[in-house]
Amino acid sequence: MDQRGTSGGVLKRERVREVLLDLIEARRPGDAIPSERTLCTELGVSRPTLRAAVDTLVASGLLVREHGRGMFVARAKVTQELAPGSRPLTAPRAAGDWTSRVLDFSTVRAGARVGRKLRISPAAELVYAVRLRLVDGEPIALEHLHVPAALAPGLTPAQVESGFYAHLREARRIRPAHAAQSIEPTVLTEDEAALLGVPVLSPALLFDRITTDSEDRPVEYVRSLYRGDRYRIVSRLELDGAEEHPAPTASRTAAWWGTVE
Repeated sequence: MDQRGTSGGVLKRERVREVLLDLIEARRPGDAIPSERTLCTELGVSRPTLRAAVDTLVASGLLVREHGRGMFVARAKVTQELAPGSRPLTAPRAAGDWTSRVLDFSTVRAGARVGRKLRISPAAELVYAVRLRLVDGEPIALEHLHVPAALAPGLTPAQVESGFYAHLREARRIRPAHAAQSIEPTVLTEDEAALLGVPVLSPALLFDRITTDSEDRPVEYVRSLYRGDRYRIVSRLELDGAEEHPAPTASRTAAWWGTVE
């Protein structure tokens, strides 16, 4: 399959998904969202494109379909912290030869949802990159990277690939310091599955991360999808009564951060 054409489908689906997420965030659990017909008209997309985006949000537990009634915002999810926030989790880099392929690299408007995450105006420009991550030549993850354009003017795909954090430190004097990340199960759309080489609706792990610098300024928002059949997370937790040891600083080399290094 032509990856350029497939990546275009991913981008269109992603734009529809962002609009749906805005609708969800503006409502309470149990509230209805507009009908598929209304959304197709407002967004200027086909019914199959909209339905595919809705399907992913239903499968991930954000929307609920009720036959004959419509679509509603699902109940809030139960959140389980992986480790206390004051003791950041680290992990060794995953085994294998990690490489990547840039599928898209462009400058776009932030929009409402991403703008809120990065604390910038919806009209502000950001660098948007889509990368396919591979291990030993096999696709393992699809990554969507959002960076405020004002922080890294002239950023190139080569600089992203050679080490985005190193570029911020050395060229921009910006020091990434903290990251807040959520991990939850989801399923892959047709386009995502084609890029990752797995069947449609295959299970995946969704990583959603915001990284801030030493002045608490957001420097990136990353949304990554990792194949559920090839990727797992193992954590080590300190029990009550265990000997106290200083926790190491969270590192970008930790494999479960799942992005550009």
